Amino acid sequence: TEHKLILQTVEKIKKEIGQIEATKVVNTNYLVTIVDFFRTYADKFHHGKEEGILFRALSQRNLKETDQKVMMELMMEHGVARHAVTALDKAKEEYIAGKQDALKHILDQLSTLIKLYPAHIEKEDKHFFYPSMEYLTVQDQNDMQTSFITFNQNFTDKKYQQVIDQLQ
Repeated sequence: TEHKLILQTVEKIKKEIGQIEATKVVNTNYLVTIVDFFRTYADKFHHGKEEGILFRALSQRNLKETDQKVMMELMMEHGVARHAVTALDKAKEEYIAGKQDALKHILDQLSTLIKLYPAHIEKEDKHFFYPSMEYLTVQDQNDMQTSFITFNQNFTDKKYQQVIDQLQ
């Protein structure tokens, strides 16, 4: 569900990039929404569970070298996403201030996000999550599910589904 919402957002950003390129005008409120979505939903909520629960548990296991490598790549990609969102927020402020190259920076960071996330999610879904379960007992998996549920109690993804549904 979380990956689907992130991919829906990526599709909406692709449309927005086309609009920005056609008009050379940026809807800064749109960017505020995108920055909040990626900082809060994708990073704190989604990546927070991956890094704080799943990856933490797996780091205590003796992973095959290939699985360890994929996990490190995924964490690095989370960092790339964080950097792109921070840079996007900065570029938005520069755009508001009237800086010449801000439009290019905005498009660059939006492009980074739409290129990163589909490949990242495919890597997680097809090459990491299911294979990583072999390192965890049924009890480990049940405990992890309980941790996910507890984590989710402090956050509602329904809000972000509504936010993204309202984007053009």
